[in-house]
Amino acid sequence: MSLSGMCRAVRLLGQIQRRRPVTARCLSQAASQPEPSADENEAVSPTFVNRNPRNLEQMALAVKDRGWKTTWPRREFYHRLEFSRSQHHVTAQVFSTSSPVPVLVCSTKEWAVKKELGSTSCVAACQAVGEVLAHRCKQAGITRMVYREIPWTYRSDAVQSFRTAMKEGGVTLSEPRRKYIGT
Repeated sequence: MSLSGMCRAVRLLGQIQRRRPVTARCLSQAASQPEPSADENEAVSPTFVNRNPRNLEQMALAVKDRGWKTTWPRREFYHRLEFSRSQHHVTAQVFSTSSPVPVLVCSTKEWAVKKELGSTSCVAACQAVGEVLAHRCKQAGITRMVYREIPWTYRSDAVQSFRTAMKEGGVTLSEPRRKYIGT
């Protein structure tokens, strides 16, 4: 059998399978549905699986890694925001305790941010990076993080506009204190 003959046979087989007879359902009889009992609604499952891995973190019950006392910045956080400016670009990163790789990054090096700005290192660029990062944090479900700026850069207009953009975006720049539950 040639290749074209096999292709024709497969096409015919597909047409045969598509022409199934259509059967009509009998709609004159109502299907009997079992009545739900009130006891089933109040039953509690003996096993519970937490499908939200950040649930303990959001309730401030998860363990915060303290790290060494001599390290700066301290490692006692769930998420940490790092903001940096250079002569040419502005970058903001969100780090998690468990990973040295940033969870979220926003920079004026990205084309989508860069094309909307006149300059990539001005106060407006810092505000734009803050707005975009706040939006990304909300999409990722991160609403609280630690932001400890370097004291001598805190009063800068650029840093202040970045902080206000993050706060207006719905991100709280402090984390709750860890709750200790006695056993």
